[in-house]
Amino acid sequence: MLTIYGVYRSRASRNYWMAEELGVPFQSVPVIQASRLDNPLSPEAPINTMSAEFLAVNPMGMIPAIKDGDLVMHESLAINLYLARKYGGPLAGKTAEQEGLLTMWTMWAATEVEPYTVAIVRIYDNAQEDSEAGKAGIAVACRSLKRTFDILEQHLQDQDYVVGNRFTAADLNIAEVLRYAQTEQALFDNHPKVKAWIERCQSRAAYKAMQETRGKEPI
Repeated sequence: MLTIYGVYRSRASRNYWMAEELGVPFQSVPVIQASRLDNPLSPEAPINTMSAEFLAVNPMGMIPAIKDGDLVMHESLAINLYLARKYGGPLAGKTAEQEGLLTMWTMWAATEVEPYTVAIVRIYDNAQEDSEAGKAGIAVACRSLKRTFDILEQHLQDQDYVVGNRFTAADLNIAEVLRYAQTEQALFDNHPKVKAWIERCQSRAAYKAMQETRGKEPI
């Protein structure tokens, strides 16, 4: 059985969403971020990213990670590409060309988009959004994101989804990266195709199921 290591309030949300989309049975092993604990190495501490038990799975000490049979993987976006490819269905590419495009758009999300969306969510996580430094940091991130939003907006002019005009792993991966920036409504209002696209992605039953479980976890 597929095992997913990580809490839903982490990048593991991407893999939980993907597993729900694919209808793949999975076991969830909640692994909390060590930074959320006062003493992650305490014998009483819950399993976390510094626990020896988890480091045996992912020596990088980062969530998520998965075990699927004998395969052990980390890096959430790569995991999703693997799951889509292995378990088939419409979320995978139908041709080698489409597989290449799924990889390309996923890499684009990881390198060109996520550094700025993560910067935004960290400001909110630290309750700094109303401070001068926080406002300045959000403004810088939004300016950097405008070009990537422009690119995606243009790409979606004549299609509803990123690859093959159907919902695929590329849409899921990009949508989860962009979710971190949804506090900045103006970015989406100024890019109506992107806004409509992410609303389509997040209206899916599998996304709602993931978010329902995520909402039950402690903040």
